[in-house]
Amino acid sequence: MDILSKARKVESKLARTLDRALQQWTKSGPLEPLETLHAVVDAVEARLEPVGRGRYVFPFNKVKVSIAAGSRDIRARFAAVLEGDGQLQERIINRLRDAGCEPTPLQVGVSYAARPGSDWPRPEFHVEFERVAAAEPPSAQHASALDLRITITHGSTEKPTYTFSIPRINIGRCAEVRDSRHRLIRTNHVAFTDADRTTNDTVSRRHAHIDYTDGSADYRISDDRSAHGTSILRNGRMIEVPSGSRGIRLQSGDEIVLGEARVRVKISKAPYRTELG
Repeated sequence: MDILSKARKVESKLARTLDRALQQWTKSGPLEPLETLHAVVDAVEARLEPVGRGRYVFPFNKVKVSIAAGSRDIRARFAAVLEGDGQLQERIINRLRDAGCEPTPLQVGVSYAARPGSDWPRPEFHVEFERVAAAEPPSAQHASALDLRITITHGSTEKPTYTFSIPRINIGRCAEVRDSRHRLIRTNHVAFTDADRTTNDTVSRRHAHIDYTDGSADYRISDDRSAHGTSILRNGRMIEVPSGSRGIRLQSGDEIVLGEARVRVKISKAPYRTELG
């Protein structure tokens, strides 16, 4: 582990310690959604196994989180924090990496119960860990997977062109998005820099994301409640991408408008793989 990684690990531990102290000091009732998120991530970290020389492994590849939520309103509040933008899974993975553990592909599921189970150690939530057999290698079912090539046409990013074959692509300003305590909450795969202040400032840190849908074999873009909105320029017509919707299907040649920045997409068939480049 390099010096920077160690510094981030110490910083992360200090932030968590302060969070827990503040929660104990102010706590007068059930945990709030954000407090529950932190507590679940702590519970996951507690299952790390030491393997010597300051290294750890996480012996599971499936995490099932059950939340006690007795009403639709409470469930909606928890879902917005735990499931929105893949926050829980991303925070778990980053916490494991902070501990020097590179996790294997990890499944994180969240479900809700009207009341706590009798076997729950805590009344607010319960976490179960599993080790399931790895999925079969990609075969014919992925033979028609699509490559998505993104070319920056207006604005400044780390690279002029990106090619992806991954299920989700985050787009926003800065490669890493952190909260007020410097905890990582999102990684942008297409990251607009702070170099071009006039254009890039119109790109939100969590601006939009693109999902690949295996069943329909297409890419869909969704707006992540950005400040300046997301649109698609297609054949001279502007199509707005509504926030909070399941997104709009992309076509090869579409130009995505992110505030004042723009990128062009090209979709082509390719053997299924996961890569950035």
